[in-house]
Amino acid sequence: MLHIENLHAEVGGKQILKGLTLHIGEGEIHALMGRNGAGKSTLSAILTGNPAYTVTEGTITFREKNLLEMSPEDRAREGLFLSFQYPVEIPGVSMVNFMKTAVNEKRKYQGLEPLSVSEFLRLKREKEALVEISNKMQNRSVNEGFSGGEKKKNEVFQMAMLEPCLAILDETDSGLDVDALRIVADGFNRIRKTPEQAATAGQPATSAIVITHYERLLEYIRPDFVHVLYNGHIVRTGDASLAKEIDEKGFDFIEQEYK
Repeated sequence: MLHIENLHAEVGGKQILKGLTLHIGEGEIHALMGRNGAGKSTLSAILTGNPAYTVTEGTITFREKNLLEMSPEDRAREGLFLSFQYPVEIPGVSMVNFMKTAVNEKRKYQGLEPLSVSEFLRLKREKEALVEISNKMQNRSVNEGFSGGEKKKNEVFQMAMLEPCLAILDETDSGLDVDALRIVADGFNRIRKTPEQAATAGQPATSAIVITHYERLLEYIRPDFVHVLYNGHIVRTGDASLAKEIDEKGFDFIEQEYK
């Protein structure tokens, strides 16, 4: 689904990524761990098309298309979704209108007819029940006045509505207490399509990149692979047990091999 080869990237003239290679198959969950500045959020910004970041070398293929040639809007329409570390507020724009526009823009890109009002409301109720979110939140402006936990839950609802094939959870555990973290993670697990479920539905499976500093989130969203970033590239790959080892020992036992 996603193939990143020898990726080099910079921001403000400073090189951050220095030869990162990563391959993600359909339905796979990959966790990216590392200290601040290792390149985790830089990678998410590049994947979603943030213009502040410049790719200087390497390739990214997403669903057999050159991702780097696509606009941020088309990347989203192709099935890429970013859950922000700090979701922004959009005063004056109701969640209902925001989501209706987003869903129908994706359908238009896919050559489908827009949903009618009744069809949209039926889909909205279905997804609200799935992720256990109050419909009262949808009558407010996007994230305006929401608590940190409400903003993260709202993003899970957006993910449920848009049904991405690749979700990037960029430190979605930041600022959440244990209960809120569990709710957000459970919401993702409910909307995720496993390869088996996707085959039955005739749709792509849900893959994910989970960016985190801590093992706690990965207790709820179980990764197939854990990668450690250091100095702009992946220096260690393992299974979920690697995250537990990092939680116990920190990053020093890995980084000292490369200093």
